Amino acid sequence: MVGLKRANYLLKFYSLTRISMPALHPTVALYRILDANLDRAREGLRVIEDWCRFGVNDAKLSEQCKTMRQTLGQWHNPIFRSARDTEGDLGTSITHPLERVRSDIPQVLQANLCRIEESLRVLEEYGKIHSPEMGAVMKQLRYQTYTLDSQIMRSSPRHAKLHQAQLYLVTAPSETLLETVEASLQGGLSLVQYRDKNVDDDIRYANAIKLKDLCHRYDALFIVNDRVDIAIAVDADGVHLGQHDLPYAFARQLLGADKIIGRSTTSPEEFAMAMAERPDYIGVGPVHETPTKAGKAASGYEYVKYAATHCTIPWFAIGGIDRDNVKAAIEAGATRVSVVRSIMSSTQPKLTTQYFLSQIRGRG
Repeated sequence: MVGLKRANYLLKFYSLTRISMPALHPTVALYRILDANLDRAREGLRVIEDWCRFGVNDAKLSEQCKTMRQTLGQWHNPIFRSARDTEGDLGTSITHPLERVRSDIPQVLQANLCRIEESLRVLEEYGKIHSPEMGAVMKQLRYQTYTLDSQIMRSSPRHAKLHQAQLYLVTAPSETLLETVEASLQGGLSLVQYRDKNVDDDIRYANAIKLKDLCHRYDALFIVNDRVDIAIAVDADGVHLGQHDLPYAFARQLLGADKIIGRSTTSPEEFAMAMAERPDYIGVGPVHETPTKAGKAASGYEYVKYAATHCTIPWFAIGGIDRDNVKAAIEAGATRVSVVRSIMSSTQPKLTTQYFLSQIRGRG
């Protein structure tokens, strides 16, 4: 109590005399550290909260950010604010060239998430001096931020587009590959996967580059089937992994949190394993037997119904879906579908794309 009274006296003295505060009393310095980092963490959370609210329309993440801000606010003691000396703060004139430029939204988000994490670490350590309870609260908030970091970076503009996508084109080998994909993009397609298992890597790489540039020209997502190395080489938006491809955890480590990773599933058992990995989306099928998955038994509409009841992330019904049966898939609960031959073999891929989208949006 004596120390607190002396700190109050010093604060009043320096505010009245306008003399910049030297490090005469450790309590004054402590209050300034706590005040600065509480401000920094709350400001960073506001930046993140606004993206959750307006960028990805995620009520749960928005509420989490708001709750964290309010918790910090409860610890923002007026005595900390009274220690503030903006004019005499040497840190206000220190900056770095990288702080002056933000090239895109993910960079803004990552910078502010790092700012929150760093501030909470400072609050945890110095907060222990003010109150052991404060140190413990800041530690828990720091752990919450690490989880939030992962969730937010997977709620990037890429992921927002993924959530909005309703039709997913998986390509097949074709002499008119680029022309067919572009026509489908003109018809409103927003998600393309490049799949070709029977060409050399130099051709696969060249095609992937062209398709990525084409998709991005139409503001669509570009995914590479199976090959994480190709996806990285061409800076694709993500990769789709089958059951026997590279382990999900390793693919995520290579690609980072911002890229999209999808998983194929054919049964409730594979569904459970995929959901434990937390991919960005899953494929549900094959609904019908298809030459794309030769020898693979159809999972049928029962699995579509299962996914409709249990899946909490974007999922696409896939496998032999065409103009004649897309309505049945929708009636079984699909709100997104993936097609291959129906578009790749179409003589009018733009119109075929528009037909599928009209069926999905009209729910059959």
